[in-house]
Amino acid sequence: MVCRSELQFRLPMQVIRDRRAFVIGLAGALLSARRLARGSPSTQVHELRIDAQRLQHTLEELSEFGRPGGGSFADGVSRVAYSDADVAGRGYVLGLLRAARLEPKIDAAGNIRAVRAGSVPSLKPIAFGSHIDSVPNGGNFDGDLGSLAAIEVLQTLQDHAIRTRHPLEVTIWSNEEGGPLGSQIAVDGPQAADLERTFNGTAMRAGLARIGGNAAQLDAARLAPGSLHCYLELHIEQGGTLEKAGVPIGIVDGIVSIDEYTVEIRGVANHAGTTPMPERHNALLAAAQLIEAVQEEVTRTPGRQVGTVGQLTVTPNAPNVIPGFVRHTIEFRDLAESTLVRLGTVIRERAAQIARETGTEITIKQVVHDPPALAAAAIQRQIEAAAASLGLRAMHLPSGAGHDAQFLAKIAPMGMIFVPSVGGVSHSPKEFTRWSDCANGANVLLQTILRVDAA
Repeated sequence: MVCRSELQFRLPMQVIRDRRAFVIGLAGALLSARRLARGSPSTQVHELRIDAQRLQHTLEELSEFGRPGGGSFADGVSRVAYSDADVAGRGYVLGLLRAARLEPKIDAAGNIRAVRAGSVPSLKPIAFGSHIDSVPNGGNFDGDLGSLAAIEVLQTLQDHAIRTRHPLEVTIWSNEEGGPLGSQIAVDGPQAADLERTFNGTAMRAGLARIGGNAAQLDAARLAPGSLHCYLELHIEQGGTLEKAGVPIGIVDGIVSIDEYTVEIRGVANHAGTTPMPERHNALLAAAQLIEAVQEEVTRTPGRQVGTVGQLTVTPNAPNVIPGFVRHTIEFRDLAESTLVRLGTVIRERAAQIARETGTEITIKQVVHDPPALAAAAIQRQIEAAAASLGLRAMHLPSGAGHDAQFLAKIAPMGMIFVPSVGGVSHSPKEFTRWSDCANGANVLLQTILRVDAA
């Protein structure tokens, strides 16, 4: 919670941020007006570049909302959905959009949307964007880069008086880290269970109202299938593949499928000092062997598939009692659903063998199956061409993390652009992407949009 005195202190700062955002946009508008007044031709679209310093400046300013008290950019942010920092950060973004001479609107799901008209009104919008909410103690690039780069693209087009054929729609999705929920509602509609959830102590219904949404009218936020020409999203990789390869641009093949299981292992709780080793039915021993089996089976075949046991509870969890019951999770991720089916089958077989050898009972239940969200081949080719035109090397890779794009892929052709994460670190204050890579990604986004528009 924030006391009244803190709010009184922050409000003037927000006014300052809005003025800065307005000045940034006004400078671009004056530059464009002078160019037109001279009668000189605008920059050829293939030579067009975003303003890298302006992008860095806006990323640095956005980081002030949710920064630890007395901290710096390097200390990261806690800008969780519906918090004071989230509200203030969204206000800053709205100011940037208005400074770019756009009229942003907030839909019932709390998504911020702004449309720049195209020269052919009958064409469907090219949509792009990301999110600005963060995990607790998160970094300054996850979502932020894609969101502010999207605004920078529009500002660049305004600066150079370049009009696209298609309308261009920037969307800042709400509460991505909680679901993603803003994009999910826009595509799949509201889920009753989600409305009862709380985020950072704020109920979702109240949280939506705080950011300008309306829980009673969520159907109005729906996007119809086929209503967009395509959806593009620039994002940090959140892994170390690009940095290790020394490649500045990643072309995402798709967002992986996820299978989650709960495992219950029943043994016999007994005295740790009086029960001979051959007579034990140790549930924790069985769990340890099954966890090792997950590691073995996932790594047995070359590929990008991953498997994780990230949660485990032991009962009675006492130092002098043989564990009688264990519950743990198993999660598999891969772009190919067939790989996940194979892993699920073989782990059940391994579990049956372990149960026989340890004298335990093992039950495995699948609780989640998220299908993969594949990127459109035509969009991937445009990203490849955009990167090549900029002299940037690119490689294909899957996204192991979820993104707003996974929902948009259900209703429109989808493409994602990755830029390197230093050290593969994300969801941490240490999250960092070099400023040159931020600019590279934004320029690839700009050129991809122009190529898609002209196709």
